Amino acid sequence: MEIKAPIPQIPPAVWTEFKDLQEWEKLHKERPEGDKHSALFETLEDGVFNFPGGFIVTTVADAFLNWARKSSVWPVTFGLACCAIEMMATFASRFDVERLGMVPFASPRHSDLMIVSGTVTIKMAPMLERIYDQMPDPKWAVSMGSCANSGGPFRHGYHVVKGVDRVIPVDVYVPGCPPPPESLLYGLLKLQEQIAHFRTTGQRAAPSEKTD
Repeated sequence: MEIKAPIPQIPPAVWTEFKDLQEWEKLHKERPEGDKHSALFETLEDGVFNFPGGFIVTTVADAFLNWARKSSVWPVTFGLACCAIEMMATFASRFDVERLGMVPFASPRHSDLMIVSGTVTIKMAPMLERIYDQMPDPKWAVSMGSCANSGGPFRHGYHVVKGVDRVIPVDVYVPGCPPPPESLLYGLLKLQEQIAHFRTTGQRAAPSEKTD
């Protein structure tokens, strides 16, 4: 009787075993390339740069604009649930995010950051996307809390969006349920690093890892 050697069975990749992760890979939004630039501004900048001695002007101007953009992020607040209370505490006197140049603004047309804090329902998603579309480029988005990141404890509800990144592209994810003000403050500092990286290299930095 011949004894055959066992044939190893390689299990499939973990990603393919979870329907929710497959769905996220298919539906999550990604930031389109080139939405951070103005074609007219790029043409003007190239013209000045190619002018004799123009690189000095563009270098100094770029350094100033990079510092100004990173240090004056105005968030439009989109508080939807209990995470909004922690966001309010972050902008209050104890943590004082305004020392970083961030002033919460009620008008999306004057803001360049959206902080989504709380559960996003299917009924609210079109309004969120409309407000995001009203924000001028360049614009950024922070997903605050487990509900905004992945639906949280209400993920399997029929009325809940399983992550705000299915509606708008997200740059920084802040985990927690709810995340304390220190976590949101750290997320905003990571966002400032992404903004500085983009303005220095012309390429968008990789988003923070999603842990929820």
